[in-house]
Amino acid sequence: MNTNKEYFVHESSYVDDGVTIGKGSKIWHFCHVQTGVVMGEKCSLGQNVNIGNHVKIGNNVRIQNNVSVYEGVELEDNVFCGPSCVFTNVLTPRSAYPVHGVYAKTLVKNGASLGANSTVICGNTIGRNAMVASGAVVTKDVKDYALVAGIPAKQIGWICECGNILRSGLTCSECGRTYTETESGLKEVLKA
Repeated sequence: MNTNKEYFVHESSYVDDGVTIGKGSKIWHFCHVQTGVVMGEKCSLGQNVNIGNHVKIGNNVRIQNNVSVYEGVELEDNVFCGPSCVFTNVLTPRSAYPVHGVYAKTLVKNGASLGANSTVICGNTIGRNAMVASGAVVTKDVKDYALVAGIPAKQIGWICECGNILRSGLTCSECGRTYTETESGLKEVLKA
């Protein structure tokens, strides 16, 4: 049983040696956090989550039930991983020919959300505050603030930092943020 008062680990979960867990984080039922993981503050791992060796997780990350975050994946601050979303870390896996630590890097940038049952193929980057729809399969990089859906995932629009879909123009009808389009996606126009 966890006796550390800085964070919570349910008694049914395992945390290997050499793991760093930030203050206020919670690890719920039947999880496994493997060696070398660095997890920030105020994170939440739902039931049956596996975090692979040497994975880096930022602050305020929410990983819902039944998600495995494999070695080679990095989640920046404020990332949301919906129930049963999937990460891969090898493009051409073979049981008879394991790669032994040679993994394609996947980066999920600050504020991005991955819907339930979405899949992120390794070697791709999900941009800042992007949203991947439930069931989508990401096979290429996703721009900042992009809304993607389908198999394979294609951009179907833009989304505000607050989560509102930008339906007409690049100003949010909910919170009033305004954006401009750049090569990497959207960028917020800061008010003077």
